[in-house]
Amino acid sequence: MSKNFDIFAFLPTLVRARSVNFLIETLVTSLLLPLAFYLPATAAEEPAVLAVVKSDDNAAQWMDISARLQAAGVNYCVVDLAAVKNASDLSDRSVIFLPNVENIDFNQALALEAWMSRGGKVIASGAVGSTSQPGVRQLLSSLLGAYWGFPLDAPNNLQTLQGNSKDWLEPAGNDGLVQGGVVIPTGVNSRPIAIWQSQINQAAVVKSDRATVLGWRWGSSHVSPGDFDRAWLRASLSQYISLPESATVAPQNCSSAVAGSREQGGQGGQGGQGGQGSRGTEKNSPITNHQLPITNHQSPITNNKLPADEAIERIAPPGLDGVQAFALKQELDNLIGRFESAQLAARAFSSSMNDNATAQLTNSETTAVATTGSFVGTLPESAARAVAEAKAIAKTLPQAIAQKDFAGARQQWHKAQALLWQNYPVEQYAAQPEIRAMWLDRGSIIRAGSEQGLAKIFDRLAAAGINTIFFETVNAGYPIYPSQVAPQPNPLVRGWDPLASAVKLAHDRNMELHAWVWTFAVGNKRHNTLINLPADYPGPVIAAHPEWASYDNRGSLFPPGQGKPFLDPANPAARQYLLRLYEEIVSRYNVDGLQLDYIRYPFQDPSADRTYGYGIAARQQFQQLTGVDPTTIKPSDRDLWQRWTQFRTQQIDGFVAQASRYLKQKRPNLVMSVAVFPLSEHDRTHKLQQHWEVWANRGDVDLIVPMTYALDSYRFQRLAQPWITSSKLGSALLLPGIRLLNLPTMGAFDQIQLVRDLPGSGYALFAVENLNDELQQVFHNTQGTKVKVTAPVPYRQPFHTAAARYVNLRQEWQFLLANERLWLKGTALSEFNTRSQNLETALDRLAQTPSVSNLAAARTALNSFQTQFKNWMRSQALENSYQVNVWSNRLTTLERLLNYGERVVLKSSSPLARQR
Repeated sequence: MSKNFDIFAFLPTLVRARSVNFLIETLVTSLLLPLAFYLPATAAEEPAVLAVVKSDDNAAQWMDISARLQAAGVNYCVVDLAAVKNASDLSDRSVIFLPNVENIDFNQALALEAWMSRGGKVIASGAVGSTSQPGVRQLLSSLLGAYWGFPLDAPNNLQTLQGNSKDWLEPAGNDGLVQGGVVIPTGVNSRPIAIWQSQINQAAVVKSDRATVLGWRWGSSHVSPGDFDRAWLRASLSQYISLPESATVAPQNCSSAVAGSREQGGQGGQGGQGGQGSRGTEKNSPITNHQLPITNHQSPITNNKLPADEAIERIAPPGLDGVQAFALKQELDNLIGRFESAQLAARAFSSSMNDNATAQLTNSETTAVATTGSFVGTLPESAARAVAEAKAIAKTLPQAIAQKDFAGARQQWHKAQALLWQNYPVEQYAAQPEIRAMWLDRGSIIRAGSEQGLAKIFDRLAAAGINTIFFETVNAGYPIYPSQVAPQPNPLVRGWDPLASAVKLAHDRNMELHAWVWTFAVGNKRHNTLINLPADYPGPVIAAHPEWASYDNRGSLFPPGQGKPFLDPANPAARQYLLRLYEEIVSRYNVDGLQLDYIRYPFQDPSADRTYGYGIAARQQFQQLTGVDPTTIKPSDRDLWQRWTQFRTQQIDGFVAQASRYLKQKRPNLVMSVAVFPLSEHDRTHKLQQHWEVWANRGDVDLIVPMTYALDSYRFQRLAQPWITSSKLGSALLLPGIRLLNLPTMGAFDQIQLVRDLPGSGYALFAVENLNDELQQVFHNTQGTKVKVTAPVPYRQPFHTAAARYVNLRQEWQFLLANERLWLKGTALSEFNTRSQNLETALDRLAQTPSVSNLAAARTALNSFQTQFKNWMRSQALENSYQVNVWSNRLTTLERLLNYGERVVLKSSSPLARQR
């Protein structure tokens, strides 16, 4: 281990790590992903004045904050958070203080990222960013190197850790009881400065290279003593600027002149792009449940090349060593694995289509094989060279990190990525039989304007190989069709019925049309501006039935920073309204499925006193159950609060079950899906009351569609893989969501390849508005109509899909065997071929004649094959473990398809077994 490696600093990460994958995840987050580190300005270049951010969150305590700032003897100016749109709005000061700022929106977070990338430092206190959307919290965690974890039950003293204060903390810094919370370090260079003197001894103050996070609400006499706050603010500031012994404090508004002169324009433009991306694509269209903030903002890559600004020299934080190099190398190895896997699938399929699966490689290709040293190295010469160079780069990364050449390491990593992206097989068909879904957003529908305009969209989607459309049917309380149930249809659609047109257009092109509906969110401030209504208009449903509304713990209909009012899920009349609306959709229109969006409560953070769900019906029902009005309880009332959380969660669980049973009685072949958040089970139930594992295990839903949106494959894998590989979903199929906004064409292709290499059944793309011509052509070539392939859809024909996917898998093995690249001989080869053929026969028999006995036979053959597979592939795993894992994952997919088929084809005697 390098002598530069600070084991104490890294200890919190090791303690929290539950697996090697988690450790790698943390390391790559610290090294690979925050690409916006520019050479920082020195304190001498900036005036030694603190910029303090004022927001709605700290406005009520601003007088106390101001008094303590003045007592600290620090000149400061004030930044109005509401006015922050880009980095220049954050002032020209070198340090920003975020006292108890809990809600930060996407553009403000991007502005902070750009400001910090120029050398700015941050001090934050309290539950910073805790009520922001998940993607913003993730970005803030990366920028600050820590995040607010949870509040402590009782006041505690602080204990400064020996050697960490560096004698800069005044004696008052550890005096007095403080009502605080635990701060969780997230970066390799994040280290606890002080801990709470409680039983768990968790971090109270965490410092990274660019930020200091204080685990209490600074500036409140109810939380901490004044001298205590003064000491810690001065101590934190002294790490970044030289402080005078005393100063005449004259607060003023911060000037942005200096910062504005430095602004290069890039961040503001990027922030604007981020703000426009939504479901509903016309200008200023409303953000929906699916608009997770992008957590790794970067420019799109065109023609598979890196953008020009990648040439700017970037540096990593100091103090990194070979451990981080290993993480960086691991991600490059995974990229190489995906590249080779895509190449193998394309070449094996091409050979089978040419009825030439046993054809030998050409001389030039044989040479390429020798160059790559990989058993799947049956590549064209240019692709083989790209792999060879990428592998050579991967080997040099640890050395570059050891020499502290962080900029060079990153430059080489991006060079390898560009080489592989440029040689991905985007001209050849390489798809599995899979679900290829895309959300067709309201904005694109409205812009189409007619059935003829909508037909052009469906033509593009059919050519791209999309087989499932999630068609936005109810948005912000407005149906997009003429409804007899809803108070008012969408006023932006007049003179035609988009839903009727969509069903016809989809079925004419052998595509499925699933109605995508907002569930409990029934309004949208941003939508109101499009139809010339007041911003605080609650939407047509609550306007007609105000007694159905839900409220937060402060009596607000609109949760702070979220802009959408919700129905009370506990209200029987509101639930019946939704059921009648959905019944109207599935009865009047021949839709193939229904997708529930906003099937949750608004975001909450109990630790920050931001909670939700206090509708009239909910309060009455909970009081009947417990004798307590939920508005009177707090998270510190643990038993009652847990019952309140369970009560709200059960309202969502109960509605999903009720809707599924009711609608499938009307339409037995209806496919039910849910668009959900990929947060941990604990976070979802406590912050959203969205417990979709329960829905999956009960069989209420057929498809789980988590919104795993990210601008790079690493983050996407971190979000998607735990759910794709989860054993908690019963027989439901899982489709990870991929957001196309600002995603490079090859970045999208790479994420799709990642899904294909995991045990998944397909993916969902958000959204039609972001399907550009370049990506459309790639889809047309690799999964669309360029090659006439008829493939079953997994949720409609699971047994046929299992048989077809296994045929594709055998094609890869036969291709490699024919070219002497699969190391099986003698008895092992004979046994492999026999059991492989037996499995194919059993799957084919089940597909042709679904029955309990044929399902049992197929499972027996699959289990027998899987049992021996690792032994057969031992030699291959030594040479290319990634591809062997891919094959193992695809066998697991077969198992899941059989489980799904058992429920929807055999147990329910459902028409799902039939082809449409």
